[in-house]
Amino acid sequence: MSGGQRLTDVPGEPTKTSTALVEKATATIQGFGAVNKIHQHLCAFHFYADDMTRQVEAHHYCAHQNEDFRQCLIYDRPDEDARLIGLEYVVSEELFLTLPDDEKRFWHSHEYEVKSGVLFMPGVPGPIQRQDLAKVCKTYGKVFHFWQVDAGDSLPLGLPQLMMALTRDGQLYNHLAQDVEKRYGVSLEKERENRKDMKGPAQGIHPMANGAGKGLQTVLREVDCKAVD
Repeated sequence: MSGGQRLTDVPGEPTKTSTALVEKATATIQGFGAVNKIHQHLCAFHFYADDMTRQVEAHHYCAHQNEDFRQCLIYDRPDEDARLIGLEYVVSEELFLTLPDDEKRFWHSHEYEVKSGVLFMPGVPGPIQRQDLAKVCKTYGKVFHFWQVDAGDSLPLGLPQLMMALTRDGQLYNHLAQDVEKRYGVSLEKERENRKDMKGPAQGIHPMANGAGKGLQTVLREVDCKAVD
């Protein structure tokens, strides 16, 4: 999906003045510490864990919990009318290695995304980006999308979908790369050259990461519901 084009509009009546006034009042009274902690905007691409042909531009709005863990809200675009489509958790290599092997399969590496230039911070000068991306290059992420905007869904339908990230050349569609380059005035090739000396995980990308090289599909299984005693 191109970030410059909406496939659908969200159904519903336009926001009423009374609703806007309530929002203004609550914004004055309440605190928003959880979202105010967000400190950076990253742009990258995800694909469905069972279908690499379905590639989605993903705008991450991230907050550090500490040096080893950050969490990101994911939108389909950076505009004020953007749709919240998913979330991602990002952990250091040290935390990732503590996970059971079955869990590691759900996490993707970030080394290729960073070193290839396809993960970038819109509007942020390269030297400033580099300080943080050198850390991101060593991390792993676990991401689910709840809204299949690439399918044209006007509402978040169906099951949450596990997503993966790019791991090598030739995976990202050229038109998606060219589109973000044009909209954000970046050169992915220039970024690749500038980041070629960055280092990934100290122990190399774990073989169980990135789906352990297999496609993973989210399915729903009907079971008996455990009742209260």
